[in-house]
Amino acid sequence: MAAKKSKGSQPRPAGASPASAKKVVVAYSGGLDTSCVIPWLKENYGYQVYAVVGDVGQGAEELKGVEKKAIDSGAEDCVVVDLREDFIEEFCFPMLVSGSVYEGKYLLGTSIARPILARAQVEYAKAIGATALCHGCTGKGNDQVRFEGTYAALAPNMEVIAPWRIWDLKGREDLLKYLADRDIPTTSSARKIYSRDRNLWHISHEGAALEDPWNTVPDDIWMLTADPKSAPDKHQEVAIRFVQGRPRALDGKAMPGHELVEQLNQIAGRHGVGRVDIVENRLVGMKSRGCYETPGGTVLMEALRGIEELTLDRDTLHMRERLALEFAELIYNGQWFTPKREALTALFEKIAESLNGEIVVRLYKGTATTVRRRSPNSLFSEAFATFSKDAVYDQKDAGGFIRLFSLPSRIAALNQMAADRES
Repeated sequence: MAAKKSKGSQPRPAGASPASAKKVVVAYSGGLDTSCVIPWLKENYGYQVYAVVGDVGQGAEELKGVEKKAIDSGAEDCVVVDLREDFIEEFCFPMLVSGSVYEGKYLLGTSIARPILARAQVEYAKAIGATALCHGCTGKGNDQVRFEGTYAALAPNMEVIAPWRIWDLKGREDLLKYLADRDIPTTSSARKIYSRDRNLWHISHEGAALEDPWNTVPDDIWMLTADPKSAPDKHQEVAIRFVQGRPRALDGKAMPGHELVEQLNQIAGRHGVGRVDIVENRLVGMKSRGCYETPGGTVLMEALRGIEELTLDRDTLHMRERLALEFAELIYNGQWFTPKREALTALFEKIAESLNGEIVVRLYKGTATTVRRRSPNSLFSEAFATFSKDAVYDQKDAGGFIRLFSLPSRIAALNQMAADRES
C-alpha cells in the first residue's frame, strides 16, 4: 500500500507506552472520537498506539496536519495511505457495474469505503507487528459491522477493541472534557451541526435538523452540489466512454478512474445532480435519516444503464437487476470480503464484458438523463424493430409464439369451464 509516513523524529508524548508493550492500530480520522480513542487506549490497555489514515478522497483540508494531531494525542506514529485509485477501481467500479442501489436511492458511498479503509488498517498492523485493531464506530451504527467484518476476514486472530461499546464517555461534551483534562489539543467545539463522511464517491450528512424526518433539509447542508433552482439555465452534456463497464474517458479524454470521478463530481455538482434525502433501514435494526451527495456516481450510474439497454439481452439484464438488490445489501451490511461477494462479482464482471461504448448524459437542474447511446455490441437493430417489411422477422410467426406462451392460461381456463359445466 502506498503510504505517506509521518516524521518519526517527533518526541514521544509523556506517559507513552514502553517499547515492550503490545501494539494496537487505530483507524484514525483526526476527528473528536478517534482523538479520544488514542489516549484512552494507552490509559486502559497500556498498548503502544499507532494510527492509520486512509485517503479515499476526503480532501486536503480534512487531511491537513492529521499526522501531527494523532501524535499530539499520544500515538507513536501515524501514516496516511493513499487509497484513492484502489478505492475507485477495486471497490466503486465493481459496485457500479453491479447496478447496486440501497433501498432505491442510496448509492452506498460510505458503505463501499469501509472495507478498503479496514483492509489498509489490517495491512499496516501486520507490517508493524501489531496484535490489536481499534475503530471509533459507535455501537448504534453500521460501520462497526463493516470494520469488524473485514477484520474477521483478513485478521481473524487479532484482538478487536471498540471503545464506544465499553467506555463511559457518553457524548460530545464528555469527549471534549476528556481531552481538556489531558491537555490534548482539539479543533472541535461543543456545538456540532452535522456528522459528515466524505470520499471520492460521495459525502454524507446526518444529525442535527435531519434527526426529525418532518424537517425539510436545510439549504446550507449541501457541500458538493448546487441548488438545482440556481444551477445554470443551460444544460451541459458529458460523453463517457466505457470499456467492459468501466468509465475510461470523459468528453473524449482518457484518464484514470479516480481522476474521472473527481472531474465528474465537479461538473455534475455545478448542475445540482446527485442529491438524496432518505430514511433508511440500518443493519442494526433502527431507521436513520441521511442526506447524500453523489454527483459523479449518479451520472455514471445513469450512463452505464444506457449501455446496458443497448447490449444486454432481456434475461441477462433482468437477472442483473435482481442480483443488484442482493449485492447492495451485501455492501451495506459489510460483507465485502466474503465468498458470496467474490462469486457475485465474477458474475457481474462476465456480464460487463459487453458493456463497451459511449453514452452522452445531459445535466440540467438536478437531473442526469441519457440522450445518446452507441456501442459496438449493440443488440438494437432498426431493421428488426421497424414495422416495415423485412426478411428477418415474419409477423405471422408471432401468432404461434403467443399461443404457446399463453398455453398455461388457456389450459387453466378450459379446466375451469369444464368444472363449471359439471357443477
